[in-house]
Formats: sequence, C-alpha cells, structure tokens
Amino acid sequence: MSSDYAKQLGAKLRAIRTQQGLSLHGVEEKSQGRWKAVVVGSYERGDRAVTVQRLAELADFYGVPVQELLPGTAPGGAAEPPPKLVLDLERLSQVPSEKAGPLQRYAATIQSQRGDYNGKVLSIRQDDLRTLAVIYDQSPSVLTEQLIGWGVLDADARRAVQHEES
Repeated sequence: MSSDYAKQLGAKLRAIRTQQGLSLHGVEEKSQGRWKAVVVGSYERGDRAVTVQRLAELADFYGVPVQELLPGTAPGGAAEPPPKLVLDLERLSQVPSEKAGPLQRYAATIQSQRGDYNGKVLSIRQDDLRTLAVIYDQSPSVLTEQLIGWGVLDADARRAVQHEES
C-alpha cells in the first residue's frame, strides 16, 4: 500500500470515528479492547497497513459499508472534495412542522436506517438533497438557500450544491 493511499485511508477512518464522536480510547472502550487505541491511531496516521479483513471488521464496528472507508480517486489527483451537507438536527427541531415536516421525517428515516441517533447533526448526500428538492418542489439550490435560512444547513452547503450543478 502506497504511503499516500495509506494516509488517505487513515483520514477516512479518522473522519468516520470523529463523526461518531469517538476518541481513540473511546473506540477501545466501546469495542471492549478488540480495537486498541494505538493500533487504530496507527491506521489513521497511515503508519501501519491494514488488511482487507481488518478493514472489513473495522467498517462493521463503525456500522458503515467498507467502500465508505476507501479513498476515492478524484480525476487529476487531489481535487478538493465538495463540502459535506450536514443538517443541524437541533435547529431542525425548532423549525415549525408545517415548513420542515417532510425534512424532519426524511431525516428520521435516514437516522433509523443508519442507526445514527446522536441527535445533533446528520450528514446527507447530494442524492438526498435532490430527493428533498423534489419533495419540496424546488431546485436543489433554492432548497439549499431555504435550509440555510432556517439555520439547518451551514452556508458552506452552497459550495456543495454549486459543485454538483457545475
């Protein structure tokens, strides 16, 4: 495994772990010692090669598909990925249901499917935004502006939508 690939893989591992609110020691505790903090940390730094078997087991531990852990190949090398679309679930709960009802139900469904109940934020994909735009009978860019106005999406989401539409 090339060191660049190992570092990219490690960055993905770290991103998944931190999205789940876990420290390295938290991983060790949650796994009841199956995953040692020092080992997971060395995978994340790209200092230690991870076998396919161990990667599959780690993906299972995190509750994500293996492909989510694999580095993507961007055309032309290291293109900056578009910003993630992250819903602020706490702000969403404050938006009146007559406006946000469809989004609240959609987010609850995603949480249920992922088993992700941290209750604070939820990452959604571009496909999710397009589906929501159909539900709201708006273009993705107009819906994005509305969600930013509600305080549910960060203003950086504009770049993700612009990247998708270009």
